[in-house]
Amino acid sequence: MIIVYITILLLLIYSVLIVYYAVAWKSIPGFEIPDNYTPNTKLSVIVPARNEENNIGACLYSLAEQDYPSNLFEVIIVNDYSTDRTAEIIQSFSLPNFKLLNLQDEPSSFPAKFAHKKKAIETGVANACGELIITTDADCFFDRHWLKSIASYYDEKRPVFIAAPVALHHENSAIKIFQSLDFLSLQGITGASVHKKMHTMCNGANLAYERKVFFEVGGFTGIDDIASGDDMLLMYKIYQRYPGKILYLKSQKSIVHTNAVETIKEFFQQRIRWASKASKFHDKTIVAVLLVVYLLNFFLLALLVFSFFVPSLWVWFGSLVLIKFVIELVFLIPVTRFFSKRKLLWFFLPAQPFHFVYTVIAGFLGQTGSYEWKGRRVK
Repeated sequence: MIIVYITILLLLIYSVLIVYYAVAWKSIPGFEIPDNYTPNTKLSVIVPARNEENNIGACLYSLAEQDYPSNLFEVIIVNDYSTDRTAEIIQSFSLPNFKLLNLQDEPSSFPAKFAHKKKAIETGVANACGELIITTDADCFFDRHWLKSIASYYDEKRPVFIAAPVALHHENSAIKIFQSLDFLSLQGITGASVHKKMHTMCNGANLAYERKVFFEVGGFTGIDDIASGDDMLLMYKIYQRYPGKILYLKSQKSIVHTNAVETIKEFFQQRIRWASKASKFHDKTIVAVLLVVYLLNFFLLALLVFSFFVPSLWVWFGSLVLIKFVIELVFLIPVTRFFSKRKLLWFFLPAQPFHFVYTVIAGFLGQTGSYEWKGRRVK
């Protein structure tokens, strides 16, 4: 029965956290672009791209359609040694405010340990002329008011770092539905934690920060040996210097849409990559939260396994999963409403067992194994 007592204790701690996040999410003020807003901030959008021939065209078209003066924003696409038609497609967008940089053409080499995506972003920032850097990914597309929502928020609030929402789209398979639900939970926690200054979370597909601040904190220096973490690890460096000037932009016009991965294997590779940076976090609060989440899922999975040998444990397992489900549902209802994805909640309860499995496996392999990212094997 000790496994039951430990699981109950962990679930209690977890439930307090989720309720806190739920209250915090609801307390984030929504933002609307003022009717009388006149753009005046120069923006530089950095898009690292590696072997994105299937996505880069839609991404760039979406950026070309932005309702923001073309003389006030530039798009810098950094081609990261692509071996497909990515560069060719980028070059076809012959717009004066679109610029292609090839990482392999950069005059200075960088050490092999340097994460390529961080190097691509660093190269883009070095060549940018905007006051505000905005980063996104090559498989994303945007509301036509995306840049205007970020710029108007920046002009009104004057933060040095903005975390903004990201959502998956086209949930047309079981693995994509699961990803989207899991991602929505992370997005809700991101908004809540940033708003309450609890810990630093963000997603590199939708970030904005002042160019001068990037250089003030040394860019990616000190975290350049980690393949992932171009978002949260940089955010924490900036947070240390400007703790009161990190904000979350809660606006539906600012949502960036990105692709879900297609297969379970790709999903695990992605989540192992995300988990790999956990040991590099200097933000002890988020480390503690991740530990609670990991241990709860580990003990729920263990309880599930033991229930096959001790039938009396099924009642405990079912009851604890149901409590977890209800607590998370209270949190996810307003989050899914914001992202217009409430219909996905019908799949939330059946997805619970897989959530235990993936959290335990990805968390473990993220610290002990390797993964593949963009055709590169990363330790």
